[in-house]
Amino acid sequence: MKKTFALTHPKKAVPRVVEAVKYEVKKYLKRERNKSLPAGADYWDFDCKYGHTEQEAKVIHVKEINKCIDEAESLALTSFYLEILAKPGVRTKRQVEDDE
Repeated sequence: MKKTFALTHPKKAVPRVVEAVKYEVKKYLKRERNKSLPAGADYWDFDCKYGHTEQEAKVIHVKEINKCIDEAESLALTSFYLEILAKPGVRTKRQVEDDE
């Protein structure tokens, strides 16, 4: 998903538009996670970018998407850019350091 979301609507209040955007993002993530995984993959990972415009987009974590949308609402932006790309991920074991 590469999309510029508009936070203005002639008949809807901004908080309702923000809720709709969050719901659309949540629905997209769920749809991508439900797709069958390729061989050798453990889970679906996501590359995310957020910015006021497409040129200003910076890499963020999936968990930060709602915070960024709230930030756009608090700054009274008319639109923002959000990019979410799914990729297969493989779990790796954590390195345990011995403090002895």
